[in-house]
Amino acid sequence: MIPRLRNIEVPITLLALTWFTWGGDLVAKETAKPNILIIYADDLGYGDVAIYNPERGKIPTPNIDQLARQGMRFTDAHASAAVCTPSRYSLLTGRYHWRSRLQDGVLHAWEGPLIPPDRPTIASLAREKGYQTACIGKWHLGWNWTIPEEYADLFKRDQVKNYEAIATERHRRGWEAVFGQSIHGGPTALGFEEYFGVDLPNWPPYVFIENDRTVGIPSDFLPSQMVGRYDPERANVQGPAMPDWKLEAVLPAITSRACAYVLKAAAAPGPFLLYFSLTSPHTPLAVNAEWRGKSGLGLYADFVMETDAAVGEVLAALEASGQAENTLVILTSDNGCAPYIGVHEMEKSGHFPSGPLRGYKADVWEGGHRVPFIVRWPGHVKPNSINHRLVHQADLFRTIAEIAEAEVPEGSGEDSFSFLSLLKGEETPTRPHSVSTSFHGVPALQWGGWKYIAAPGSGSGGRGQKGDPEQPVQLYNLAEDIGETHNLAVAMPEKVAEMQALLEKLIADGRSTPGPPGKNDVEVIRYPRSKAVPKD
Repeated sequence: MIPRLRNIEVPITLLALTWFTWGGDLVAKETAKPNILIIYADDLGYGDVAIYNPERGKIPTPNIDQLARQGMRFTDAHASAAVCTPSRYSLLTGRYHWRSRLQDGVLHAWEGPLIPPDRPTIASLAREKGYQTACIGKWHLGWNWTIPEEYADLFKRDQVKNYEAIATERHRRGWEAVFGQSIHGGPTALGFEEYFGVDLPNWPPYVFIENDRTVGIPSDFLPSQMVGRYDPERANVQGPAMPDWKLEAVLPAITSRACAYVLKAAAAPGPFLLYFSLTSPHTPLAVNAEWRGKSGLGLYADFVMETDAAVGEVLAALEASGQAENTLVILTSDNGCAPYIGVHEMEKSGHFPSGPLRGYKADVWEGGHRVPFIVRWPGHVKPNSINHRLVHQADLFRTIAEIAEAEVPEGSGEDSFSFLSLLKGEETPTRPHSVSTSFHGVPALQWGGWKYIAAPGSGSGGRGQKGDPEQPVQLYNLAEDIGETHNLAVAMPEKVAEMQALLEKLIADGRSTPGPPGKNDVEVIRYPRSKAVPKD
């Protein structure tokens, strides 16, 4: 299926031996600055990691747990949204996604880039300071596909879903015209020297992308049953696919490539930054045979275990490279566990993917965007430590800039606060407040232990509760009510007004960090949008 990858799909020990025989003295390499490895899981819930959920978790995650014991785990860390694309935007740019054009939902197949080429990213900052940079895995931030007008109808959004579609000669000519060209606006346009992965696992095109070209040209539609086998809710997502495309092959392929990159970069001059963006445990639940049935809790839990094993493989490669002691490793997730993968059945079996939190992926409640966040940095971060301070994935931008000694250009990283001092063991909070949104853009502001939600429900677009129409907004004291069970909005109107004023200021100022006012890319939608209950 992907012959160019077969040479790297081998055990870590053999990979390490290969690099040593090429003459790389991996152990002896020293760099003035640490390597940076970011492992970004996809839909991994706060309570899916065993060490985060000892009382209500049933899925073994030994590799992630070990990473946490070797470093620091944060308990109040947040993604920018309770869904994929916006969280990725904020992690890479240090800016809240709702300042961009993406006010609602995610990017769809064939959409253009969300990050413009002139906006600095963690990769461009690191690269300017001599870092090797790579992105491996899921992208889902848009590309500039060159689609000739005569074939435009083949790439419309409604063409993503077809019922047993059959490729015609016209389809193949159109795919040749599009996939035979370079693709612009992706990772290599934003500071990453190398890229390998898929846009996302459950939408077309079903093909690997390397740097700015697809690895081969699709020639058939992915059979609908291929997706339906693992993801009944999305059984008819088809689109162009490589011959004999196997969904099970995606995670092993990107994991192997990540391992190979670590070994290669460790042997080369200068430090490296690798953004390893996992495709799991997001649907489709394409669990490989080795892991099927291992959890006893269903396919999703099996996939979490396979994801943990992939993390273990990359960490083993790092160890084999001789650079583990000089590498800052960060593991987190883009949002909470998806509710449609069988959460109620798992809860009945004693596993709660959100742990003590309310809600799941897409929800504005904590289970949607409070995520696992683990940092290991030998010699700098105290092992087996826990930090309860508020942090946000946007903070990686200024934290990495500070570590790499990179200057943050004016007008960038508008919502990023460095948490380097927390990693060094200091207690002073680094971030005063935080904003995260639901799938449909409903914002939640956390400030001083309080949380304000500018709508009555979950904001998830039908997956959550619609809330109480008599209480059009929500206010929770997270310090006393982590499960968000008591809405205090009616009882505390002055606190609500205070929170609303701060949220409006953060929007109007165009930034939440100190500095001159910034400018949002679009007019930011204000919530609640009307006195009526929002469509939820």
